[in-house]
Amino acid sequence: MKPSKTGRSVWTLALVLACGWAILVPAQMALDRRLAPYRETPELLWIPSGNVLRSLSLGHNGLLADLYWTRVVQYFGARRLQRRTDFPLLAPLLDITVALDPQLLVAYKFGAIFLSAPSSYGAAEPQKAIALLRRGIQANPEEWRLWHDLGFIYYWDLKDYRAASEAYREGSRHPDAAPWMQVMAAVIEEKGGNRETSRFLWTEIHNSAEDETIRKNASMHLETLRALDDIEELERLAGRFRERAGRWPQSFQEMIAAGLLQGIPADPQKYPYQLQSDGRITLHPNSEVKLDYGPSPEAR
Repeated sequence: MKPSKTGRSVWTLALVLACGWAILVPAQMALDRRLAPYRETPELLWIPSGNVLRSLSLGHNGLLADLYWTRVVQYFGARRLQRRTDFPLLAPLLDITVALDPQLLVAYKFGAIFLSAPSSYGAAEPQKAIALLRRGIQANPEEWRLWHDLGFIYYWDLKDYRAASEAYREGSRHPDAAPWMQVMAAVIEEKGGNRETSRFLWTEIHNSAEDETIRKNASMHLETLRALDDIEELERLAGRFRERAGRWPQSFQEMIAAGLLQGIPADPQKYPYQLQSDGRITLHPNSEVKLDYGPSPEAR
């Protein structure tokens, strides 16, 4: 019985893939052995050039891009779990990923946020994030949201409000851009950084992100902004108590009895705030809210 045309095609494709991986795997292992003395994570195999991978992929660039994107997520997540503050392979892995698939938008967004995030959470390399986003804009001129991501890095991480305003204004010229892009350009140009603008931008990132890691990161920043507002208001109320009583309140119960609070205030993670003897408000020891993610009170 002769094999069908479909059957022959399947076997041909399988043979091509097998041959391709027979070439790719030894090549990657050989390069990995050469690179081993220079990197800190020997368990992570990687070829330091997207162009090399493209030439070896036999046209399966998209598949390899997905594989490398998975490595990016695994690498970043593993170092976060280890509480590491350095991410030496994050930029190279992202570079390979977008070289293989320049239209993989989530890689640009992931890179922009986590390359630029401070060392307590990311790689603290905002300039590399900007370079990655400009590369994404060049490869995907129809994606106006990349201008939003670029403007956000200038705004949040570099505090370069002029560059941020220019990025939002440039993105607003795209025919499909949301009307708020032009509004953000004007607001940032006029006011610079403030919590309300930051809250709007992080909310937009949270609502538009397809990647769960990015949404969690945005949620963390939104929690920070809410906690900063809470602390500022609670310290203001503690000051009012002092004006009336001539001393700082020693408990929230005293402030409740004075009619300044309706209950024990809690942070976004439901842990009660801590009232210090000098009227300062701090976080509960078990809270994971990070106050260093937000703008300072005078930036409001």
